[in-house]
Amino acid sequence: MSQEPKTNDTTAQKLLMDKPSDFKFHAAYLFYSQAWDNTSSEENRNELNETITSLSKGEIDYQAFYEKMRRHRTHGGYRAGGRTRIETQRKRDWRKKEAKKLRNKRYRK
Repeated sequence: MSQEPKTNDTTAQKLLMDKPSDFKFHAAYLFYSQAWDNTSSEENRNELNETITSLSKGEIDYQAFYEKMRRHRTHGGYRAGGRTRIETQRKRDWRKKEAKKLRNKRYRK
């Protein structure tokens, strides 16, 4: 019988259980790791640990994992879930703008 190292139960520690050979689990672990780094709440960190442990043991599937992780998801400091407006332009308009930028750059020296 091997003894596990004693840890302080009041502070959660990041779990190191990545499996690079299993692509799906590796992607899930990277998501877990990013969520872990972005949160400072012990309650959230314990929840993250439970979720990744359940996934590694096969108690939940990947869909359930991502559903549980949804509330921890952030992009650039903002919570995901809101709609992001993507602005596009026609190729011809883009070319006109680029040509104008180059023309101004060339003659402003």
